[in-house]
Amino acid sequence: MAVRQLSIFIENKHGRLSEAIKGISESDVNIRALSIGDSSDYGIVRMIVSDLERARDLLGENILSKVTSVVAVKMDDKGGALYKILRALEEAEINVKYTYAFTSNKQFGAYVVLRVDDVEATEKLLSEKGFELATDDEIRA
Repeated sequence: MAVRQLSIFIENKHGRLSEAIKGISESDVNIRALSIGDSSDYGIVRMIVSDLERARDLLGENILSKVTSVVAVKMDDKGGALYKILRALEEAEINVKYTYAFTSNKQFGAYVVLRVDDVEATEKLLSEKGFELATDDEIRA
């Protein structure tokens, strides 16, 4: 049920981000969510895209990319929704490496993307706690 995230590694220099995204932007691939983390020399661009394989092809061999499994949780687009999810993970001693959120074009509101050590255990816990998980197909549709 995990969602596949595309990460690309680019130099932290003027114009590199737009160069990396250009091919994807000129295609029919939609970037559903985006997060950028940087250091002084390099940046990691994390994306949920509508067509992961096509996006990787469009990036070409000159841009280092990686596919990672993450957990995407549906949440109401209102105050306190994220805290409930994080609190459940804290109580179960599940460490969150990073997170980002994005709103949805669907009725329920928003998703939070969680990078954790054990995706399967996290999904099981959150499901048991009554949280609704998103699937790759659902996000990409």
